[in-house]
Amino acid sequence: MKLKVKALLVDLDGTLVDSRRAYVEAFEAGMKAIGRTNFSYRMIFEIPRRLEMKLPIDELIGNEESTEKFLKAYLATYYNTTFYKSKPFPNVLQTLERLSTKFSLALITMRFVDRMKLIRELKKLGLHRYFRVVVTALDVESPKPSPEALLKCAKCLKVSTDECAVVGDSVVDIRAGKRAGAKTIAVLSGLFCKEELEMERPNVIVNNFNRIPHVLL
Repeated sequence: MKLKVKALLVDLDGTLVDSRRAYVEAFEAGMKAIGRTNFSYRMIFEIPRRLEMKLPIDELIGNEESTEKFLKAYLATYYNTTFYKSKPFPNVLQTLERLSTKFSLALITMRFVDRMKLIRELKKLGLHRYFRVVVTALDVESPKPSPEALLKCAKCLKVSTDECAVVGDSVVDIRAGKRAGAKTIAVLSGLFCKEELEMERPNVIVNNFNRIPHVLL
């Protein structure tokens, strides 16, 4: 059954763009900052998973002091590296072109970056022209999983949240969507596996963003 919506509220990292290189470089910078050379590479993607869900990482890093040093280097490197190393997943631009003719699109990211800096990145990637609204974590008091950013986007697009579908790769995307009263579409191109996303009970789970037209059109 097709989802009936007027607008799409879309996540960035892991949904539209591949940020894995940025996660790797941020992790390496964080480890260097605390002088760690012995670590498991599974931590590279466990760290951003926990940060996204606002879970502690002290047990992975060592102690509170080390975690503070790690995070300072990690976040600075991540936000800098995403600008240069993130790239759209294959065929995302074509899919956005198709969707933008049928729906109003908004972009919501949990990155704590200035909106204009993000828009510069979106322009570099060729993504900016598809989105009528762009919201970062700095534009709201409470980022996802709070519904605040979604409500803000819906208001700007002049639609009700039940006329929106939230598209994202993370459990917090789905939680935010449900709290806002929106429909939810989970994609399997990010940090979370199908079983984890199924537990959040989204309306639809698809392999990647390019499958979105198949559930809407």
